[in-house]
Parts: sequence; C-alpha cells; structure tokens
Amino acid sequence: MIEITINNRRHNLDVEADTPLLWVIRDTLGLTGTKYGCGVGECGACTVHMNGEAVRSCTMEVSDAEGANVTTIEGLSEDSSHPVQQAWLELDVPQCGYCQSGQIMAAAALLKETPNPSDGDIEDAMTNICRCGTYNGIRTGIKTAAKIIAANKGS
Repeated sequence: MIEITINNRRHNLDVEADTPLLWVIRDTLGLTGTKYGCGVGECGACTVHMNGEAVRSCTMEVSDAEGANVTTIEGLSEDSSHPVQQAWLELDVPQCGYCQSGQIMAAAALLKETPNPSDGDIEDAMTNICRCGTYNGIRTGIKTAAKIIAANKGS
C-alpha cells in the first residue's frame, strides 16, 4: 500500500511502488486534467506540484510522492479562480489546450516563487512544450496573472 496526499486528500492505494505518479493520478484516481505527453519528462503536459514545486509526474514513481502534498490542476482551484487560470481565460491563451494544464501548473509555481517575473525569469522557468506555439500568449498570461496577484494583495 502506498499512502499519498493529492489535492489535500489522503489516499491509500494498492499500486506498485514504481508506478508512474501520472498513471496513479489519471488511472487510479480518475483525475484526468493532468495529461500524458511524452512519457520522458520533457514536454511538461504532466506537470503537477509536489510540496509547491512544479514536477513532471510521468517520470516520478508514486513512491517518491509518499509523504508529500501533490496538487494537480483539479486542486489548483475548485472554480478556476486561481490568478493564472483567470488570466488564461481572460486572454484566451490556449489553442488546442492539450498542454495547458501543465503550463498553468508551471506558471503557478513560478509566480509563487517570483511574483513579478521578468521575461528572462519566465523563459527560464517555463520549459513546457506547446505544439501550437502559444508561447507569447503564455508569457502575457503569466504577466497578467502577476498583476492579478498584486491587485489581490492590495485589496
């Protein structure tokens, strides 16, 4: 049995310790917002937060998440009210949308560490791949989310 916490809910799971965290999230728990892209940790479609840090769940064994707090796109906010989600909706950032849950999770982790990122900060942190090439929209979305966060702190 593996005990993990996902989206603030504790789960005792009868899975092999070396099962990729992504498959536990999607297949065992039915949380399908986290996507499979490449399976080798390069594309970032599978990005989740582990203890607040963006990680690639396709290459992480579920046993590595034992004792950690894992957050998926479903746990970022129940009603799409997270500032990154608000910015993405306001600016209509995605095209096909497949990579966007991973992009949003990576952006949220970036903004938690760097509330007012420069273009260089964004370029360094956002290593997720978007096949549609919406990188300018993603950068604008991150900057918009930063403004939303700053405005929320001021109110």
